[in-house]
Amino acid sequence: MTTVSWVEVNDDDGFGVDNLPYGVFSRPGELPRVGVAIGAHVLDLAGLSAAGLVDDRRWFAAGSLNGFMIAGRAAWQANRARLIELLTDERHRASVEPHLIPLTDVELLRPIEVADFVDFYSSLDHATNAGRIFRPQGEPLSPNWKHLPVAYHGRSGTIYPSGTPIVRPCGQRRASRDQEPSYGPSLKLDFEAEVGFVAGVPSAAGSRVPTAGFADHVFGFVLVNDWSARDIQFWESQPLGPFLGKSFATSISPWVVPLAALEAARVPQPVQDPAPLPYLQVDEPWGLDLALEILINGQVVARPSFASMYWTPPQQLAHATVNGAPLRTGDLFASGTVSGPERDQRGCLLELTWNGAEHLELPDGSKRLFLEDGDTVTLRATAPGTGGGRIGFGDLSGTVLPANP
Repeated sequence: MTTVSWVEVNDDDGFGVDNLPYGVFSRPGELPRVGVAIGAHVLDLAGLSAAGLVDDRRWFAAGSLNGFMIAGRAAWQANRARLIELLTDERHRASVEPHLIPLTDVELLRPIEVADFVDFYSSLDHATNAGRIFRPQGEPLSPNWKHLPVAYHGRSGTIYPSGTPIVRPCGQRRASRDQEPSYGPSLKLDFEAEVGFVAGVPSAAGSRVPTAGFADHVFGFVLVNDWSARDIQFWESQPLGPFLGKSFATSISPWVVPLAALEAARVPQPVQDPAPLPYLQVDEPWGLDLALEILINGQVVARPSFASMYWTPPQQLAHATVNGAPLRTGDLFASGTVSGPERDQRGCLLELTWNGAEHLELPDGSKRLFLEDGDTVTLRATAPGTGGGRIGFGDLSGTVLPANP
Protein backbone atom coordinates (compact mmCIF):
# COMPACT_ATOMS: atom_id res chain seq x y z
CA MET A 1 0.00 0.00 0.00
CA THR A 2 1.44 3.36 -1.04
CA THR A 3 1.73 6.06 1.62
CA VAL A 4 1.32 9.51 0.04
CA SER A 5 2.73 12.69 1.53
CA TRP A 6 1.31 16.16 1.03
CA VAL A 7 4.91 17.21 0.31
CA GLU A 8 5.66 17.05 -3.41
CA VAL A 9 7.99 14.13 -4.02
CA ASN A 10 9.76 13.13 -7.22
CA ASP A 11 9.87 9.34 -7.38
CA ASP A 12 13.35 9.49 -8.93
CA ASP A 13 14.78 11.21 -5.82
CA GLY A 14 14.14 8.22 -3.56
CA PHE A 15 13.15 10.50 -0.68
CA GLY A 16 9.48 9.67 -0.25
CA VAL A 17 7.67 9.14 3.02
CA ASP A 18 8.64 5.45 2.94
CA ASN A 19 12.26 6.45 3.39
CA LEU A 20 12.72 9.46 5.74
CA PRO A 21 16.49 9.14 6.14
CA TYR A 22 18.18 11.10 8.91
CA GLY A 23 21.00 13.58 8.46
CA VAL A 24 22.66 16.64 9.94
CA PHE A 25 22.54 19.99 8.18
CA SER A 26 23.32 23.64 8.69
CA ARG A 27 22.43 26.98 7.16
CA PRO A 28 24.74 30.00 7.01
CA GLY A 29 25.12 31.54 10.45
CA GLU A 30 23.26 28.71 12.20
CA LEU A 31 24.36 25.76 14.29
CA PRO A 32 24.01 22.22 12.89
CA ARG A 33 20.81 20.33 13.60
CA VAL A 34 19.12 17.02 12.74
CA GLY A 35 16.66 16.64 9.90
CA VAL A 36 15.09 14.07 7.59
CA ALA A 37 14.94 14.19 3.81
CA ILE A 38 11.51 14.41 2.19
CA GLY A 39 11.30 15.19 -1.50
CA ALA A 40 13.57 18.13 -2.35
CA HIS A 41 13.52 19.35 1.26
CA VAL A 42 15.00 18.65 4.65
CA LEU A 43 12.51 18.63 7.49
CA ASP A 44 14.02 20.45 10.47
CA LEU A 45 13.43 18.20 13.49
CA ALA A 46 14.84 20.72 15.93
CA GLY A 47 12.29 23.23 14.64
CA LEU A 48 9.49 20.68 14.92
CA SER A 49 10.53 19.98 18.49
CA ALA A 50 10.59 23.67 19.44
CA ALA A 51 7.05 23.90 18.05
CA GLY A 52 5.96 20.94 20.20
CA LEU A 53 5.26 18.70 17.19
CA VAL A 54 7.71 15.88 17.99
CA ASP A 55 9.22 14.46 21.15
CA ASP A 56 12.80 15.62 21.67
CA ARG A 57 14.95 14.88 24.68
CA ARG A 58 17.74 17.08 23.36
CA TRP A 59 18.12 14.76 20.38
CA PHE A 60 17.69 17.07 17.41
CA ALA A 61 19.31 20.44 18.18
CA ALA A 62 22.65 18.69 17.80
CA GLY A 63 25.56 18.28 15.44
CA SER A 64 25.21 14.50 15.14
CA LEU A 65 22.64 11.73 15.31
CA ASN A 66 24.36 10.01 18.23
CA GLY A 67 22.03 11.34 20.93
CA PHE A 68 18.99 10.08 19.08
CA MET A 69 20.62 6.80 18.09
CA ILE A 70 21.42 5.86 21.68
CA ALA A 71 17.72 6.40 22.63
CA GLY A 72 16.93 2.99 21.18
CA ARG A 73 14.50 1.18 18.97
CA ALA A 74 11.29 2.27 20.70
CA ALA A 75 12.23 5.94 20.29
CA TRP A 76 13.19 5.40 16.65
CA GLN A 77 9.88 3.70 15.90
CA ALA A 78 7.82 6.32 17.71
CA ASN A 79 9.52 9.22 15.96
CA ARG A 80 9.16 7.57 12.56
CA ALA A 81 5.45 6.96 13.13
CA ARG A 82 4.96 10.56 14.21
CA LEU A 83 6.82 11.93 11.16
CA ILE A 84 4.73 9.80 8.81
CA GLU A 85 1.61 11.12 10.49
CA LEU A 86 2.76 14.74 10.19
CA LEU A 87 3.76 14.36 6.54
CA THR A 88 0.68 12.46 5.33
CA ASP A 89 -2.19 14.05 7.25
CA GLU A 90 -3.22 17.29 5.53
CA ARG A 91 -4.41 18.68 8.87
CA HIS A 92 -0.75 19.05 9.96
CA ARG A 93 0.40 20.83 6.82
CA ALA A 94 0.10 24.40 8.07
CA SER A 95 2.14 23.71 11.21
CA VAL A 96 4.79 21.51 9.56
CA GLU A 97 5.38 23.35 6.28
CA PRO A 98 7.38 26.22 7.85
CA HIS A 99 9.97 23.66 8.93
CA LEU A 100 10.63 22.37 5.41
CA ILE A 101 13.87 23.80 4.03
CA PRO A 102 14.97 23.34 0.38
CA LEU A 103 17.99 21.06 0.17
CA THR A 104 19.62 23.68 -2.03
CA ASP A 105 19.69 26.06 0.95
CA VAL A 106 21.57 23.81 3.37
CA GLU A 107 24.96 22.20 3.79
CA LEU A 108 24.81 18.49 4.57
CA LEU A 109 27.33 17.44 7.21
CA ARG A 110 28.70 14.13 8.48
CA PRO A 111 25.64 12.57 10.13
CA ILE A 112 27.33 10.74 13.02
CA GLU A 113 30.21 11.04 15.42
CA VAL A 114 32.11 7.89 14.53
CA ALA A 115 33.31 5.78 17.46
CA ASP A 116 35.06 2.80 15.88
CA PHE A 117 35.30 1.85 12.22
CA VAL A 118 35.45 -1.74 10.98
CA ASP A 119 35.69 -2.68 7.32
CA PHE A 120 34.73 -6.18 6.24
CA TYR A 121 35.62 -8.24 3.16
CA SER A 122 32.23 -9.83 2.53
CA SER A 123 31.80 -10.14 -1.24
CA LEU A 124 32.65 -13.58 -2.59
CA ASP A 125 33.22 -12.18 -6.08
CA HIS A 126 35.51 -9.42 -4.83
CA ALA A 127 37.53 -11.74 -2.61
CA THR A 128 37.83 -14.28 -5.44
CA ASN A 129 38.95 -11.66 -7.94
CA ALA A 130 41.51 -10.22 -5.52
CA GLY A 131 42.85 -13.72 -4.85
CA ARG A 132 43.18 -14.44 -8.57
CA ILE A 133 45.01 -11.16 -9.12
CA PHE A 134 47.58 -11.66 -6.35
CA ARG A 135 47.73 -15.46 -6.15
CA PRO A 136 47.20 -16.57 -9.76
CA GLN A 137 48.74 -19.98 -9.14
CA GLY A 138 47.02 -20.64 -5.81
CA GLU A 139 43.59 -20.83 -4.25
CA PRO A 140 41.85 -17.46 -4.60
CA LEU A 141 40.20 -17.63 -1.15
CA SER A 142 42.10 -17.98 2.11
CA PRO A 143 41.12 -21.06 4.17
CA ASN A 144 39.16 -18.99 6.73
CA TRP A 145 37.12 -16.88 4.28
CA LYS A 146 33.96 -19.02 4.19
CA HIS A 147 34.07 -19.63 7.94
CA LEU A 148 34.06 -16.05 9.25
CA PRO A 149 33.58 -12.46 8.05
CA VAL A 150 37.15 -11.23 7.52
CA ALA A 151 37.69 -7.58 8.51
CA TYR A 152 40.18 -4.96 9.64
CA HIS A 153 39.90 -2.03 12.06
CA GLY A 154 40.10 1.33 10.32
CA ARG A 155 40.66 4.87 11.52
CA SER A 156 37.55 6.75 12.66
CA GLY A 157 39.29 10.14 12.58
CA THR A 158 39.52 10.15 8.79
CA ILE A 159 35.89 9.40 7.99
CA TYR A 160 34.61 12.36 6.00
CA PRO A 161 31.21 13.53 4.74
CA SER A 162 30.28 13.46 1.08
CA GLY A 163 31.85 16.27 -0.90
CA THR A 164 35.09 16.36 1.10
CA PRO A 165 38.07 16.54 -1.29
CA ILE A 166 40.44 13.58 -1.09
CA VAL A 167 44.14 14.49 -1.13
CA ARG A 168 46.23 11.86 -2.87
CA PRO A 169 48.21 10.14 -0.12
CA CYS A 170 51.96 9.63 -0.02
CA GLY A 171 53.83 6.67 1.36
CA GLN A 172 56.16 3.79 0.66
CA ARG A 173 55.52 1.71 -2.45
CA ARG A 174 57.52 -0.86 -4.40
CA ALA A 175 57.06 -1.13 -8.15
CA SER A 176 58.36 -4.70 -8.49
CA ARG A 177 59.95 -7.50 -6.51
CA ASP A 178 63.36 -6.54 -7.89
CA GLN A 179 63.30 -2.94 -6.71
CA GLU A 180 63.79 -1.24 -3.37
CA PRO A 181 60.78 0.69 -1.98
CA SER A 182 60.48 4.38 -2.74
CA TYR A 183 58.51 7.23 -1.18
CA GLY A 184 56.01 9.40 -3.04
CA PRO A 185 52.39 9.93 -4.03
CA SER A 186 50.31 6.82 -4.55
CA LEU A 187 50.23 5.82 -8.21
CA LYS A 188 47.37 3.38 -7.71
CA LEU A 189 44.65 5.39 -6.01
CA ASP A 190 41.36 3.52 -5.98
CA PHE A 191 37.79 3.69 -4.69
CA GLU A 192 35.76 0.93 -3.04
CA ALA A 193 31.97 0.97 -3.32
CA GLU A 194 30.58 -0.27 -0.01
CA VAL A 195 27.49 -0.21 2.20
CA GLY A 196 27.81 0.38 5.93
CA PHE A 197 25.60 0.16 9.00
CA VAL A 198 25.69 2.39 12.08
CA ALA A 199 25.30 1.21 15.67
CA GLY A 200 22.94 3.09 17.95
CA VAL A 201 22.48 1.10 21.17
CA PRO A 202 25.74 -0.02 22.82
CA SER A 203 26.47 -3.41 24.32
CA ALA A 204 28.27 -4.29 27.53
CA ALA A 205 31.91 -5.29 27.58
CA GLY A 206 32.28 -9.06 27.79
CA SER A 207 28.92 -9.70 26.15
CA ARG A 208 28.10 -10.28 22.49
CA VAL A 209 25.33 -9.27 20.12
CA PRO A 210 23.61 -12.31 18.56
CA THR A 211 22.42 -12.20 14.97
CA ALA A 212 18.83 -12.02 16.26
CA GLY A 213 19.70 -8.84 18.18
CA PHE A 214 20.80 -6.86 15.13
CA ALA A 215 17.69 -4.66 14.88
CA ASP A 216 17.86 -3.78 18.58
CA HIS A 217 21.28 -2.19 18.17
CA VAL A 218 21.59 -0.92 14.59
CA PHE A 219 20.09 2.42 13.62
CA GLY A 220 20.50 2.40 9.84
CA PHE A 221 22.62 2.16 6.70
CA VAL A 222 24.90 4.51 4.75
CA LEU A 223 26.99 4.37 1.60
CA VAL A 224 30.74 4.11 2.10
CA ASN A 225 33.71 4.78 -0.16
CA ASP A 226 36.82 3.30 1.42
CA TRP A 227 39.47 5.09 -0.64
CA SER A 228 42.51 2.85 -1.14
CA ALA A 229 46.12 3.48 -2.17
CA ARG A 230 46.78 0.05 -3.64
CA ASP A 231 50.56 0.38 -4.05
CA ILE A 232 51.00 1.56 -0.45
CA GLN A 233 48.54 -1.08 0.77
CA PHE A 234 50.17 -4.05 -0.92
CA TRP A 235 53.71 -3.18 0.17
CA GLU A 236 52.77 -2.57 3.82
CA SER A 237 50.35 -5.54 4.17
CA GLN A 238 53.12 -8.08 4.68
CA PRO A 239 52.35 -9.82 6.96
CA LEU A 240 49.74 -7.65 8.72
CA GLY A 241 46.66 -6.01 7.21
CA PRO A 242 45.84 -2.58 5.77
CA PHE A 243 47.22 0.52 7.47
CA LEU A 244 48.33 3.72 5.68
CA GLY A 245 46.97 2.55 2.35
CA LYS A 246 43.46 2.81 3.80
CA SER A 247 43.56 5.16 6.79
CA PHE A 248 43.98 8.45 4.89
CA ALA A 249 40.29 8.79 3.95
CA THR A 250 36.91 7.05 4.03
CA SER A 251 33.77 8.85 2.85
CA ILE A 252 30.19 8.27 4.00
CA SER A 253 26.90 9.47 2.56
CA PRO A 254 25.02 12.33 4.27
CA TRP A 255 21.83 10.37 4.95
CA VAL A 256 21.36 7.39 7.28
CA VAL A 257 18.54 5.21 5.96
CA PRO A 258 16.74 3.65 8.95
CA LEU A 259 16.24 -0.10 9.17
CA ALA A 260 12.46 0.34 9.02
CA ALA A 261 12.77 1.88 5.54
CA LEU A 262 14.51 -1.24 4.21
CA GLU A 263 11.96 -3.90 5.16
CA ALA A 264 10.88 -4.37 1.53
CA ALA A 265 14.53 -4.70 0.47
CA ARG A 266 15.23 -7.74 2.62
CA VAL A 267 15.81 -10.91 0.57
CA PRO A 268 17.29 -14.35 1.28
CA GLN A 269 21.07 -14.23 1.54
CA PRO A 270 23.22 -16.49 -0.68
CA VAL A 271 23.61 -20.11 0.40
CA GLN A 272 26.62 -20.47 2.68
CA ASP A 273 28.65 -23.66 2.28
CA PRO A 274 29.98 -24.82 4.66
CA ALA A 275 27.27 -23.87 7.12
CA PRO A 276 28.56 -21.19 9.50
CA LEU A 277 29.12 -21.88 13.18
CA PRO A 278 26.01 -21.48 15.38
CA TYR A 279 26.80 -17.92 16.52
CA LEU A 280 26.83 -16.82 12.85
CA GLN A 281 23.60 -18.49 11.78
CA VAL A 282 20.69 -16.24 10.80
CA ASP A 283 17.06 -17.34 11.09
CA GLU A 284 15.50 -14.70 8.80
CA PRO A 285 16.32 -13.11 5.44
CA TRP A 286 19.05 -10.52 5.83
CA GLY A 287 20.28 -10.05 2.30
CA LEU A 288 19.50 -6.53 1.09
CA ASP A 289 18.36 -5.81 -2.45
CA LEU A 290 20.37 -2.63 -2.98
CA ALA A 291 21.29 -1.57 -6.51
CA LEU A 292 24.57 0.38 -6.50
CA GLU A 293 25.92 2.69 -9.19
CA ILE A 294 29.50 3.95 -9.50
CA LEU A 295 30.35 7.03 -11.55
CA ILE A 296 33.68 8.61 -12.47
CA ASN A 297 33.28 12.23 -13.57
CA GLY A 298 29.54 11.70 -13.99
CA GLN A 299 29.92 8.56 -16.14
CA VAL A 300 28.67 5.18 -14.96
CA VAL A 301 31.44 2.58 -14.82
CA ALA A 302 29.80 -0.22 -12.78
CA ARG A 303 26.54 -1.32 -11.22
CA PRO A 304 27.12 -3.85 -8.41
CA SER A 305 24.30 -5.54 -6.50
CA PHE A 306 24.47 -5.76 -2.72
CA ALA A 307 22.08 -8.74 -2.63
CA SER A 308 24.91 -11.08 -3.61
CA MET A 309 27.07 -10.34 -0.54
CA TYR A 310 28.12 -13.62 1.08
CA TRP A 311 28.25 -12.37 4.68
CA THR A 312 25.22 -10.40 5.93
CA PRO A 313 25.16 -7.40 8.32
CA PRO A 314 23.83 -9.41 11.32
CA GLN A 315 26.63 -11.93 10.83
CA GLN A 316 29.19 -9.14 10.64
CA LEU A 317 27.95 -7.59 13.88
CA ALA A 318 27.78 -10.96 15.65
CA HIS A 319 31.36 -11.73 14.66
CA ALA A 320 32.64 -8.28 15.61
CA THR A 321 31.32 -8.69 19.16
CA VAL A 322 31.73 -12.44 19.74
CA ASN A 323 34.98 -11.89 21.65
CA GLY A 324 33.23 -9.53 24.09
CA ALA A 325 34.31 -6.27 22.47
CA PRO A 326 31.66 -3.70 23.44
CA LEU A 327 29.52 -2.02 20.80
CA ARG A 328 29.47 1.79 21.04
CA THR A 329 27.06 4.37 19.73
CA GLY A 330 28.45 5.62 16.44
CA ASP A 331 30.35 2.46 15.54
CA LEU A 332 30.48 2.15 11.76
CA PHE A 333 30.72 -1.23 10.05
CA ALA A 334 31.36 -1.30 6.29
CA SER A 335 30.69 -4.26 4.02
CA GLY A 336 33.88 -4.25 2.01
CA THR A 337 33.84 -3.80 -1.76
CA VAL A 338 30.52 -4.78 -3.33
CA SER A 339 31.17 -6.75 -6.52
CA GLY A 340 29.34 -9.18 -8.77
CA PRO A 341 30.38 -11.88 -11.22
CA GLU A 342 30.33 -9.67 -14.33
CA ARG A 343 32.95 -7.07 -15.27
CA ASP A 344 30.42 -4.23 -15.12
CA GLN A 345 29.53 -5.28 -11.56
CA ARG A 346 33.00 -4.86 -10.08
CA GLY A 347 33.15 -2.34 -7.25
CA CYS A 348 36.71 -0.99 -7.50
CA LEU A 349 39.38 -0.21 -10.08
CA LEU A 350 41.57 -3.02 -8.76
CA GLU A 351 39.04 -5.41 -10.29
CA LEU A 352 37.83 -3.25 -13.18
CA THR A 353 41.42 -2.91 -14.53
CA TRP A 354 42.75 -6.17 -13.09
CA ASN A 355 45.33 -4.25 -11.05
CA GLY A 356 46.27 -2.02 -13.96
CA ALA A 357 46.62 -4.75 -16.59
CA GLU A 358 43.53 -3.70 -18.57
CA HIS A 359 42.34 -0.16 -19.24
CA LEU A 360 38.85 0.82 -18.18
CA GLU A 361 37.27 2.86 -20.96
CA LEU A 362 34.77 5.48 -19.83
CA PRO A 363 31.73 6.36 -21.96
CA ASP A 364 33.44 9.57 -23.18
CA GLY A 365 36.36 7.54 -24.53
CA SER A 366 38.84 8.42 -21.80
CA LYS A 367 40.66 5.57 -20.09
CA ARG A 368 41.76 4.81 -16.56
CA LEU A 369 43.99 2.32 -14.81
CA PHE A 370 43.61 4.08 -11.47
CA LEU A 371 42.25 7.46 -10.38
CA GLU A 372 43.80 10.66 -11.69
CA ASP A 373 43.96 14.04 -9.97
CA GLY A 374 40.72 15.90 -10.59
CA ASP A 375 38.60 12.75 -10.90
CA THR A 376 35.29 12.81 -9.03
CA VAL A 377 33.91 9.48 -7.83
CA THR A 378 30.19 9.29 -7.01
CA LEU A 379 28.36 6.36 -5.44
CA ARG A 380 24.57 5.95 -5.51
CA ALA A 381 22.20 3.24 -4.32
CA THR A 382 18.50 2.53 -4.35
CA ALA A 383 16.31 -0.13 -2.77
CA PRO A 384 12.66 -1.16 -3.13
CA GLY A 385 10.36 0.68 -0.74
CA THR A 386 7.29 -0.58 1.07
CA GLY A 387 5.05 1.61 -1.08
CA GLY A 388 6.32 0.29 -4.40
CA GLY A 389 8.73 3.17 -5.07
CA ARG A 390 12.47 3.33 -4.56
CA ILE A 391 14.44 4.19 -1.45
CA GLY A 392 17.41 6.48 -2.11
CA PHE A 393 20.62 6.99 -0.14
CA GLY A 394 21.70 10.28 -1.72
CA ASP A 395 24.94 10.83 -3.61
CA LEU A 396 28.30 10.08 -2.02
CA SER A 397 31.00 12.03 -3.85
CA GLY A 398 34.66 12.94 -3.50
CA THR A 399 37.16 14.64 -5.82
CA VAL A 400 40.83 13.68 -5.91
CA LEU A 401 43.29 16.50 -5.23
CA PRO A 402 47.04 16.36 -5.93
CA ALA A 403 49.34 15.11 -3.18
CA ASN A 404 50.77 17.66 -0.78
CA PRO A 405 54.46 18.22 -1.53
